[in-house]
Amino acid sequence: MCLRKSSGYRPPDLINAKIYTGPIPAERGGELAMGGGRSETSALSETGGGRGHMTTTQNSQRPNACCFCWCCCCSCSWNEEERRRRRKRISQDTKMETRPNCESCPRPSAEEIRLWSQSFDKLMRNPAGRNVFREFLRTEYSEENMLFWLACEDLKQEINKSAIEEKALSIYEDYISILSPKEVSLDARVREVINKKMQNPTTQSFEDAQLQIYTLMHRDSYPRFLSSSIYKSLLHGGGGGGSRTSSES
Repeated sequence: MCLRKSSGYRPPDLINAKIYTGPIPAERGGELAMGGGRSETSALSETGGGRGHMTTTQNSQRPNACCFCWCCCCSCSWNEEERRRRRKRISQDTKMETRPNCESCPRPSAEEIRLWSQSFDKLMRNPAGRNVFREFLRTEYSEENMLFWLACEDLKQEINKSAIEEKALSIYEDYISILSPKEVSLDARVREVINKKMQNPTTQSFEDAQLQIYTLMHRDSYPRFLSSSIYKSLLHGGGGGGSRTSSES
């Protein structure tokens, strides 16, 4: 239906619209001439509107981000693979990888080795099993997961308050800080809990983080460990470096 001019009808998108008729600044004029003006996504990001658009813009600036957490601290498989590649690159560039001694323990028996494949708990409860699994993690550039777990176990045994604070700070700097090359993969919620607990450190300050890393090793690394040459050589009686004691390593 054709509307007459006298009806006073205006399209909805022009109601209350303010049309700028002044001069265009030189720098903006160049952008508009080349079609390089800001997109709606950029405008929404600057004004705080449209969270979906803002996330898209941020992700385009940082393509490696895999979640809404800007520090990329989630524990998804993609992020864990990215961390392994980063540590491998650091290790190859610096040649300064630290290798603390393994736990002192006798060589595992054939029965112990067989039990490791029954459950991850049985592997982690056995000192020799932890040493072998740790050697496997080293080949995947994720040994820091085991080191962090062991450090948390050591912290739980401490009773001296000053020693607790010192060890807690050391664990935070070595495995929680985003500046550390041995940073473990934790989600934002767990990091927030740790930051609050670090105001008054206790033996349980990293309990949630330790559980998350334990779960990550169980889900992500343990299945590959059972298929690795390190474990198979021990299982079939071929021996292997993973069975060495701390004095031998």
